[in-house]
Amino acid sequence: MSIRVGFGEVDITPDRPAPLVGFYREDDISRGVMKPLLAQVSVWEETERCVLITIDSIGFTTELSVILRDKIGKHLGITREKVMICFSHTHAAPDAEAMEGYFDFVCEKVLKAVDAAIMDIETVVIRYGNTKSDIGVNRRLGNNNIDDRLGIIELRRNFEDKNCNDNGKRATFDERKLIILRLTAHCNCLKADNYLISPDYFGNVRETVQRFYKCHVMLIQGSAGNIAPKYFCSKNTPVDAQGPQYVRSENALQLMADNILEKLKVLDEADNTKLKALKDDVSIKMYSCEMLLKSRVPGIEEANNIAADAKRECHIDGTAWISEVRRLNEYHISYQEDKAEVQYFRIGELCLCGMAYELMTEFAILAAEKLNNEYFYLNGYTNGILSYFPTKEEYDIGGYEVYWSLLIYFRSFKRVFPFNREEADRVVEFVTFQLEEKFSN
Repeated sequence: MSIRVGFGEVDITPDRPAPLVGFYREDDISRGVMKPLLAQVSVWEETERCVLITIDSIGFTTELSVILRDKIGKHLGITREKVMICFSHTHAAPDAEAMEGYFDFVCEKVLKAVDAAIMDIETVVIRYGNTKSDIGVNRRLGNNNIDDRLGIIELRRNFEDKNCNDNGKRATFDERKLIILRLTAHCNCLKADNYLISPDYFGNVRETVQRFYKCHVMLIQGSAGNIAPKYFCSKNTPVDAQGPQYVRSENALQLMADNILEKLKVLDEADNTKLKALKDDVSIKMYSCEMLLKSRVPGIEEANNIAADAKRECHIDGTAWISEVRRLNEYHISYQEDKAEVQYFRIGELCLCGMAYELMTEFAILAAEKLNNEYFYLNGYTNGILSYFPTKEEYDIGGYEVYWSLLIYFRSFKRVFPFNREEADRVVEFVTFQLEEKFSN
């Protein structure tokens, strides 16, 4: 059975100043545009139709993401679980909740990209593989873990010349149609002193790779909850850019892109052993599963200590968060829970697996190791954005990714505390078990 794919792309840059999201600051209104924001759509057809979408955004809420997925599903006559949205997590894009009309604008634009992708559908041949990238630094002190896999999916058109050659045979041609890259580094080379709308380094990577290989490029963000970009552009030196491992540069965005382009030289190697051709009998499949995750509610004394740390270390005002913790305590609410969607996009042994959390990089490393499959990519920022998800080791250490970010975003996450310590191991067990279970069926 042949695989057919179509591609569409739209500009989703707002036409007026927008509230930005991603940094804790009082004034968050944009002051211009550095580079346009994009939404990209690839529609895949084999025995079923499914849709892979990338959006330049820190991430919509899961509620808004469900609305968009349902709109696309209704438009194409498919279910929501056949639509996967991967957010870049740029910290220089509009807050879709706070900017009136922006979400509706994006929905309208994405549906146009879907239509363009449908019109573009054609048979493709696929190669895939991994190489190593050098764009991320673990920002948790003393933690050197990094998922440095640069995952490559190359789609080529495959067609015959209508005219016969001198031997009376038709020649077969192929040319690149689309390159999908999966990489891992927070999309915030631009820091809190930037007020220009931007896709951050994702925009430069797309443009650089597209210009060199003369085809469309889609980027998928991995489990980057604790992975900062190696290069950054800021007059300040924020917490996630301190140390000799980080490089300050006005050209940080392009340095990230040049790094990726250099690693992609495996695409041009004559004896290419790092890329594998997809077998003719391989099928594609997209599906979802759900798991329940729990987090306890702290006591007021513990909450006061956490808020004091956040104020001292990050200048975060935890007053509203403490009020919510006090309210939960007064109502004797001792825990909160999330019903978490885990979505899979399988192409043979290759699988993009995503959750809406800022997963720490160890989630992806451990899942691939458990499956003994370097082409299993567990990603965050999929179908929305929720809280950071720490490993049990980092849970014990605390800090911004574990506790303090919740003081800012607890209303959006509908939860005041990180998931319980053991939940990290449960996620790795769940996502790997569900993949193997589906394979066995």
